[in-house]
Amino acid sequence: MSDKKVRQDVIDALDWDPRVDSANVGVAVDDGVAVLTGHVADYAQKLAAASIARGVKGVTAIADEIEVRFPGSPIHSDEDIASRAANVLKWDIVLPDDVLKVKVSKGWVVLTGVVDWDYQRRSAESDVRNLAGVKGVTNAITLKPRATPADIARRISDALKREAEIDAARVQVSVVDGKARLEGQVHTWFERDVLERAAWSAPGVRDVEDHVKIG
Repeated sequence: MSDKKVRQDVIDALDWDPRVDSANVGVAVDDGVAVLTGHVADYAQKLAAASIARGVKGVTAIADEIEVRFPGSPIHSDEDIASRAANVLKWDIVLPDDVLKVKVSKGWVVLTGVVDWDYQRRSAESDVRNLAGVKGVTNAITLKPRATPADIARRISDALKREAEIDAARVQVSVVDGKARLEGQVHTWFERDVLERAAWSAPGVRDVEDHVKIG
């Protein structure tokens, strides 16, 4: 598939999806790598644009250079954003009390702390990324170690075998110091996402290195 065709498919996908106002989003494709430029009104649209482009057939990687701008909206101070972020984290019933910290610099939120499960990490990031004034989120929350490397690798392999979308025989898993390394090949970005979720769901996984290829 030519880069020209892939580029047009990405543009069409962005125009069609109601989550993104694509009027100010530019798309370029070079050897399957989609470069997104321009600006959107909030961080949620930035994330959605990258997700939409990644799902287009022929896209092998994403370079997300979209800026977040807030036209016509009041300026939100870092202190205000940090205060609201701390409040929404406190209200989230899946998160333990008083374990997460929030730092904000020029609208960019950094989350730190330690939780038991990856779904808690994801929930915390989801809580703050749609707050007014947020231009981006760095999720530096870590997970508590809960199992041996051999047990973690076994759990991941078992999870992959249960996933109908993935040929587990094409994927190799190794774990060192709580870091799961994924290697091999899958057919689509969707399969790769399923693979990552399976790895993160194993107790004791604190980080995932995804070296799986699409093809």
